[in-house]
Amino acid sequence: MELCFVIPALDASETVGQVIDGLHREAQKLTHHARVWVIDDGSRDSTAEAAERAGAVVLRHPQNLGKGAALRRGLRCAREHGATAVVSVDADGQHPPAEAVALALHPAPDAALVLGVRSLSRDGAPRKNQLSNGISNQFLSWFSGRALRDTQCGLRRYPVAGTLALGARDAGYAFEAEVLLRAARAGWELVEVPVHVVYPPPTSHFHVVRDPARIVLRVLSTLWDTRR
Repeated sequence: MELCFVIPALDASETVGQVIDGLHREAQKLTHHARVWVIDDGSRDSTAEAAERAGAVVLRHPQNLGKGAALRRGLRCAREHGATAVVSVDADGQHPPAEAVALALHPAPDAALVLGVRSLSRDGAPRKNQLSNGISNQFLSWFSGRALRDTQCGLRRYPVAGTLALGARDAGYAFEAEVLLRAARAGWELVEVPVHVVYPPPTSHFHVVRDPARIVLRVLSTLWDTRR
């Protein structure tokens, strides 16, 4: 059985190879094969080379287009190769490979959106991250009509064709929130799975003030769009 993963990556040369190696290793433990696509989103370092050495298929953006644009490209590529579901994994090592493989193998239907749910306080997330995530959770729970426990975790299993059909447009971090809101309003099955994450020295490009504000604006735009 082949497990499919998409890794959006920006200036992640120091970590992306270890992430890919870990996915292959954990999949092989369970007698599975890991297919990994890395979307090099305009990196200025050797991210692409490190990913290729580790055995990933690398798709390059000549300039930084944003996480949402990278995820969409990865989903399109997965569709072209016949994948029905893919797990998104961050390139900075925050998501342990064993957790990503477990999400790929979760018994939820392929058509469900499977969400990794972190315990930010347990896993040592900075206080500002906990606050940002809490606000996002309340906001999206309110507008989606679902009680959502973690709306910003990048460790997710996406149904490939269904996610692309939702028509989410945001190019940045708000893509994940937009997909979640559109899926909820479309009546999708949303499956929340507890996951452990690791907070290494800061390497994330997520800005805890600017990006949540963009998420709010995208959510409001999506609400308007889905009500028309």
